[in-house]
Amino acid sequence: MKTFTVDEAQLLLPVLESLLKRAIEAKSSASLIEEELQNLSQEIFFSGGAMVDVAAVARKRASLRSALQQAQEAVQEIGSIGVQVKDLDAGLLDFPFQFGEDTVLLCWKMGEPRIAHWHTLDSGFQGRQPLDERFLKGRLDRPN
Repeated sequence: MKTFTVDEAQLLLPVLESLLKRAIEAKSSASLIEEELQNLSQEIFFSGGAMVDVAAVARKRASLRSALQQAQEAVQEIGSIGVQVKDLDAGLLDFPFQFGEDTVLLCWKMGEPRIAHWHTLDSGFQGRQPLDERFLKGRLDRPN
């Protein structure tokens, strides 16, 4: 597993934020298209059948597949860098950080100006704690 220093992770934020936004927008677009297709299915069901523009439906389905693929590719690109997407809807990313003999996760949420939190592998977002001088100076004391 790749690990990052705080500075390395911070330097990656502009690129990661762009990828994350692309994934979120594509997922949102896919959700809207999916809703449109579901509404059309319900309309057909409740009307006992309806004339359907098959070509338009095919284009919507192709758009849905494209949006889902764009979201997946952006998330995979983030993962290929070594960063973990923990919650796409919230824009939550984790960066593995070697802390002495332990690995912890530097935690960043879209909208935050910088990486300022960490948590253990087990505690997740709810266990976030502020970074302190041990992280910033690279000391090898274990976090509490």
